[in-house]
Amino acid sequence: MKSYTIEVTESQRLYGNTHILWLVEPGAFVSATPGQFVMAYCGEGWDPLLGRAISIHRRRVTPDGRREFALLFDLVGRGTDWLARRREGDAVRVVGPLGRGFEVRERVQKMLLVGGGIGNAPLIWLADDLVREGREVTLVLGGRGTPQIFPAHLLPPEVELVVATEDGSLGEPGRVTVPFQRLLSWCDQAFACGPDAMFEALYRVAADSGLRKPVQGLLEARMACGLGICYSCAVFPKRGGVRLVCHDGPMFDLRDLYG
Repeated sequence: MKSYTIEVTESQRLYGNTHILWLVEPGAFVSATPGQFVMAYCGEGWDPLLGRAISIHRRRVTPDGRREFALLFDLVGRGTDWLARRREGDAVRVVGPLGRGFEVRERVQKMLLVGGGIGNAPLIWLADDLVREGREVTLVLGGRGTPQIFPAHLLPPEVELVVATEDGSLGEPGRVTVPFQRLLSWCDQAFACGPDAMFEALYRVAADSGLRKPVQGLLEARMACGLGICYSCAVFPKRGGVRLVCHDGPMFDLRDLYG
């Protein structure tokens, strides 16, 4: 884990209120895995003081051989507004890659990915990798309405997409728990990212199914340091103890949190 000041190569509003920022990838990122994140520092000086924890969204290699990675984020405040206004050639300081990402089992084939809102961000990279490995991928995306749903045409064509919106404007009406319940028996492994309420609902569905299938959840949390020092991202599993999203996660087996 190191601090890097790196160049922006592309910046655009991708859909709704969601922005994508492509940056030159430092060499140390070669070992990064889906689910890890960076602390991105916003502003020209020390205001805002704290970084923003943002999942690595995607990686690519340009025709001239340059490696790049992307951050996908909603515009919600001063920090993300500053990031969204970066243009090609600007510089952004990041610290990373940080945290514990998804753990994909070997010799399993059917993968179920579930994203709520901006929680889709790290799942797209995971889907890219799984498709490249020849695995079957079903991606369930949910949001309040169409503006919160990642565009289908930007996904690998091999990915089966299922959409659920609370207002019924796209896909099936309702929340992601309904297609998750329907597809859980099909999959060999399940992965999720989204708000805490979604995780607890997915855990209840999985527990009630009797299938005893683990679900890996990538927790979202406000972080001051991202390094396990400040304890601002502490979570308290029902079995007791304290876990840090930045250090012990952000990937947790949902049974460890809610079981």
